[in-house]
Amino acid sequence: DVQLQASGGGLVQSGGSLRLSCAASGLTDDTYAISWFRQAPGQEHEGIACISRYDGGIYLPDFVKYRFAISRDKSQNTINLQMNNLRPEDTGVYYCATDLGQASSYALCHSRPTEWGMGTLVTVFS
Repeated sequence: DVQLQASGGGLVQSGGSLRLSCAASGLTDDTYAISWFRQAPGQEHEGIACISRYDGGIYLPDFVKYRFAISRDKSQNTINLQMNNLRPEDTGVYYCATDLGQASSYALCHSRPTEWGMGTLVTVFS
C-alpha cells in the first residue's frame, strides 16, 4: 500500500517561511509523480506544486510560483515543499498526493490524485 505522511506545518507570521516534508513508502518506483495540494477553509483542494514522473519536470501555479519550491530527496524518499513569503491566504491543510497513472506535473496538479496522505495544517497570521 502507498503511504504518504506530510509534516512540518505550523503557525507562522505573514512573510515567514515553512518547510513541509512528505515521507513516502510503498511505491515501487522512486520516480513517481508527486504533488502537494492544499485545502483552504471552505475551499476545494488545489494543486500547488507537482513533480513529473519521468523527467522531474516541475509545475507550480502562478499564485505560488515565485514563493514556493518543491524538491525530491531520493535518498530519504521524501518530497519537500519550501514555502517563503507566506500570506494569510496560504492558510490551509497541506497534503502530499500521488497518482500512479499520472506522469505529467501539470496534469497531476489539475486532477484529483488517487493516493493521499494525512495533511498538515499551515496557519499564516497577519
